[in-house]
Amino acid sequence: MSSENIGNKQARLGNNIRRLRFDAKELSQLELANAVGVTRLTIHSIETGKFNPSVSLAIRIAKYFGKQVEDVFYLYYE
Repeated sequence: MSSENIGNKQARLGNNIRRLRFDAKELSQLELANAVGVTRLTIHSIETGKFNPSVSLAIRIAKYFGKQVEDVFYLYYE
């Protein structure tokens, strides 16, 4: 997972994928994975913050839900 330091805080990439999946009639990780061309494990790893998607994948996920990338992914600081 990539991160950057800002002051003494570290920036991390968060996401709203799980919420979006459930808002989309409880779409499964596998269904989303198939729709955007990755494995279910990739979707799981992104949702749990263990893996940051490529820009291309982030855009595909956002487009799938009809959202802007910034509505799906966000930075938070620890």
